[in-house]
Amino acid sequence: MSLTRSVAAVAVFLVAACLIAPLPARADDGPKKEEAKVQKADTEKAQPEAAKPEAKPEKAEPDKAKDAKPVKKPSFLSKLMEGVAGKPAEEQKKPKPAETKAPAKEAKPEVPKEKTATKPEAKPEAKPEAKAAKPEPKKATVVKLTITGEYPEGASMAGPFGELQPTLAALIEKFDQLAEDKDVAAVVLEIESGSLGGGKVNEVREAIARVRKSGKRVYAVLTGAEAGQYHLACACDEILMVPSGMLLVPGVRAEVMFYKGLLDKIGVEADMLQMGKYKGAGEPFTRTNMSEPLRESFDALMDDTYERFVASVAKDRKLEDYKVKTLIDQGLFTAEDAKKAGLVDQVIYLDEFLQKLVKDLKVDQLNLVTKYKSRRQTEDFSGIGGMMKLVQMMLGGKPGGPESKNKKVAVVYAVGPIMEGKSASGLFSETLGSTTIVEALQTADKDPTVVAIVLRVDSPGGSAIASDLIWRETVRIKKPIIASMGNVAGSGGYYISVGADKILAEPSTLTGSIGVIGGKLILGKLYNKIGLTTEVISRGKNSGLVSSDKPFTPSEREAWLASMKEIYRQFVSKSAQGRKMPFDKLEKLAQGRVYTGNMAVANGLVDRLGTLHDAVAEAKKAAGVKDDEKVELLILPRPKSVLEQLFGDPEASMESALKLTGLADPLLEINLLRRLFAEPALTLMPYRVELK
Repeated sequence: MSLTRSVAAVAVFLVAACLIAPLPARADDGPKKEEAKVQKADTEKAQPEAAKPEAKPEKAEPDKAKDAKPVKKPSFLSKLMEGVAGKPAEEQKKPKPAETKAPAKEAKPEVPKEKTATKPEAKPEAKPEAKAAKPEPKKATVVKLTITGEYPEGASMAGPFGELQPTLAALIEKFDQLAEDKDVAAVVLEIESGSLGGGKVNEVREAIARVRKSGKRVYAVLTGAEAGQYHLACACDEILMVPSGMLLVPGVRAEVMFYKGLLDKIGVEADMLQMGKYKGAGEPFTRTNMSEPLRESFDALMDDTYERFVASVAKDRKLEDYKVKTLIDQGLFTAEDAKKAGLVDQVIYLDEFLQKLVKDLKVDQLNLVTKYKSRRQTEDFSGIGGMMKLVQMMLGGKPGGPESKNKKVAVVYAVGPIMEGKSASGLFSETLGSTTIVEALQTADKDPTVVAIVLRVDSPGGSAIASDLIWRETVRIKKPIIASMGNVAGSGGYYISVGADKILAEPSTLTGSIGVIGGKLILGKLYNKIGLTTEVISRGKNSGLVSSDKPFTPSEREAWLASMKEIYRQFVSKSAQGRKMPFDKLEKLAQGRVYTGNMAVANGLVDRLGTLHDAVAEAKKAAGVKDDEKVELLILPRPKSVLEQLFGDPEASMESALKLTGLADPLLEINLLRRLFAEPALTLMPYRVELK
């Protein structure tokens, strides 16, 4: 039994030895570690000062020694295995991998000798490893803007709904922010349907030019486009069109609508008088076609507009003028045909272009921003206080706080037909009230922080009296005033501009029209048709001057003409005074004739071509402010709230309702004339013009 137990014990030891056969290598490390400890002790004795700072790293050695304690058992078993099993050959094979590891372990004790040198080297090695562990893809920020709608002049609607009504000023502001934003690599401009008008198109083109000047590329994306949208796209670095897109550039076209036929059907007659042979503002209501002077004026406008359009496209697209004219004569192009003709650069879908743009910008991905710096309300409207705050904002209330003391340029917007009294705004139209504009000019004049004023005009004119009241305020104010003309600044629109120190116009601005018209709408036949009758008892030879029942009598016509002649004389005289031009010379340019901004500069009615941005720079210069000095803009009159626009003016509300019907244009025109002809004389543009 004792022999059997001995054999069993030996067998157990043999099995255990086989299971832990790799461990003998650690047994061999034991002596080496002891040698390392001895070396350490020697170095500590030789260099006691250097050893002190290294005491902390050496604390790790006892831990390693603890880890090595279990190795003693395998060493004992391996010795038993040598004695009982007698397999030295296997031992020699298994320690080999341990021997390859041993030098690394031996190197650790030697580190303290050179730790002052190796310690700094360890830190830079760790940093590259951390960066490599977290590779970040290269990104480029690309902003996508969409151009759609009319972009009215002036400030955005007051209150939380301002974002719903994008204005020209807000659009231009975004472009200027993009020009200064160093984080933006490129801009993609989606140009959709819209009716900006020639003046506004030029404003946006110049804003695009400022973005390009800052080093950013601007790409125009077209689905389908007419001349106005295409002219805007030509200002960009490249024009892209979707494969299914169509380009329509048939040239320049002006359309004048005549309402006499409609008036005849409903029994309304227009009795009109005019001063100036080109002053055809009443013709749409008294004729069914153009008079010869009106046609002559239109021909000159079309020639100038056409030639400038051809020259602009030729320059932007690097084509010869004759080639552009040939393409205009063709007029309609598919996307591929437009590319072959050199009118567009790429035929591609937007998503495909964005993928291509990643490679062009040499990045891994795009950060596409579709709502660039949109103005959002971050106010808390919870609870009773929040509800009151919301109501205040909807009513146009301003947040409290001290007014800025910085230098300012006041921008006074004079937009819409000119009438006496307060301005009236609807959701779709507005009228320019003389009282409102005069008060805005006075506010700017009294503000000590305002150094200059820009009068931004987009108006076809209207009441001669209201125009004169605004003019008077411009010449009374001593601060520099610069007039900036938008789409239209004719007749009364020119009248209120001529008192400024300088006048800047867009190349396509319709201006001039220095003349006067007067008259009234006769509703007697309409009354008869609907069963109304009128009996008149009067005193005075000219008692029927403003009666809507019958046309002027000869005596009434003579009296009305005499009044109009005096108003015309004053208009010409004040224009000559403002332009520093002899009366006779300016009177030859008057006669109610309309000019483009380009033509007006040539004949001296305007100082130079320029945008609103240029007008602000001119105002700073006139006030002695340095070009690089920042100024704030004070927008006047203050924008109206949505409730004010909906319910503030019954006439404006009626116009808004008419806009929602299919009869908007003629009925709004007639309604406007009804309101305007309550005045004794009008400085009104001779026609409503749309360039297409």
